[in-house]
Amino acid sequence: MTIAFIADLHLDPVRPESTQWFKEFMNNSTGLLSRLYILGDLFEVWIGDDGGDALGQGEVENIIKSTVNAGLDIFFIHGNRDFLVGNDFANRTGCKILPDPTLITLGSEPVLLTHGDTLCTDDIEHQTARQEMMTSKWKIAFLNKPVNERMDTARSMRTKSEVAKKTKSMEIMDVNQQHVEKVMREHGVLTIIHGHTHKPAVHEFDLDNVPAKRYVLGDWYTQKSVLYYDHGRFALRG
Repeated sequence: MTIAFIADLHLDPVRPESTQWFKEFMNNSTGLLSRLYILGDLFEVWIGDDGGDALGQGEVENIIKSTVNAGLDIFFIHGNRDFLVGNDFANRTGCKILPDPTLITLGSEPVLLTHGDTLCTDDIEHQTARQEMMTSKWKIAFLNKPVNERMDTARSMRTKSEVAKKTKSMEIMDVNQQHVEKVMREHGVLTIIHGHTHKPAVHEFDLDNVPAKRYVLGDWYTQKSVLYYDHGRFALRG
């Protein structure tokens, strides 16, 4: 059976066509895929598992739940937009939350999965903000706020992020290749799969004189990017 990887769907009720594409993809995946890995940023924003209805994401949860019930194993890694997805969401939908990064085996080969933002080490501003928001102290303080206040905070943070992107070069927001290779050595892999940068590609390079590959997923709402794995071969679509 085929395994698929997607990332950066950024599902949001203001882009209903993206949710419809996701629904069609999930319906078509039933019986064709054995596993689906969602490598972060499934949602444009997530303010906590108790805020899904307020965000208008009940339909997405139902899509995932019905697909899991139909027999597809779905795994989720947090992105920088939905790092507050928690156990309640997993219990409601039936998906399994994995740590970032996660090491899996395809065939006999170890493969590293990650959202990808931790690889963008040249983006100091993003890394500094990420480090703060990943602390238990920040998460608890944020989740203790009323839902409407969390929504206002999330909108403000998203606006600031979009403004900041306009002042940064593409090189700064892309992965740092030296750091990629460092992470791959640490985990003993020659293949890594990630999203975040919205720049779909297959990068081939030598890692300590051995051929290695970095598969990058594109976004969903403009590219509908999917990486398939079947019988020892990868195929990047979209």
